[in-house]
Amino acid sequence: MTDGAAGTPDGERAEQGIAARIRDQLALERRIDVADAGSGDPREANRQRWDERHRERDIESSEPNPILVAEASKLSPGAALDVACGVGTNAVWLASRGWQVTAVDWSRVALEKAQAKADSAGLAVDWVEADLLDWSPPSDAFDLVAIAYLHLPPEERRTVYAAAARAVAPGGRLLVVGHDRINLTEGVGGPQDPGRLFTAEELGSELTHADPALLVERAEVVRHLPSPERGPIDAVLVVRRRDAALV
Repeated sequence: MTDGAAGTPDGERAEQGIAARIRDQLALERRIDVADAGSGDPREANRQRWDERHRERDIESSEPNPILVAEASKLSPGAALDVACGVGTNAVWLASRGWQVTAVDWSRVALEKAQAKADSAGLAVDWVEADLLDWSPPSDAFDLVAIAYLHLPPEERRTVYAAAARAVAPGGRLLVVGHDRINLTEGVGGPQDPGRLFTAEELGSELTHADPALLVERAEVVRHLPSPERGPIDAVLVVRRRDAALV
């Protein structure tokens, strides 16, 4: 595992805004961690809270994730899946670069904003409203599957991430960006529940152990430095599915 600073020429503007977006987004996640779970359907209550937050204000950056920009720019456009897409900034950016994009989220309000963003840009994205614990993408269907800042409890994470990995086509890649566990002590923002955090190495090991056709290409700690003191610390994982002839 390497430890480096994020940012590429293509992603400079996105990098400038990433710290503010992470602080906003993950302040909300902290609120979810302590939210009342006493309702008859906690997951539905959680979904409704996300609807309200998206309705109240824009809680995501207007720029795509810089790590996604850097990784996707290395690839030839094909079919892409954006898991937990929010208001669709990453999905719309991928579509603008020639990708055929499917994007899934459980917030109807977020998807309405995402659709408006795609319409404004004159781009087509297949938006899917679904709970990721109930919905699974088709297997071997996507050249790129992206998951950005989806911090779930461990059991839910294993289910959702395994389904995302199965969706990667031979020769395709799964990109995961999330807060590294050391963000709790050395970084800023993010969930304060260590169970929702992970390292790229342990996540990569978990996925490749479950599916030997997967190969880790990148497992890194990436430190964002919006100020001289400290910034968010991400775990970045890129996993490739071996070509069928090589498995």
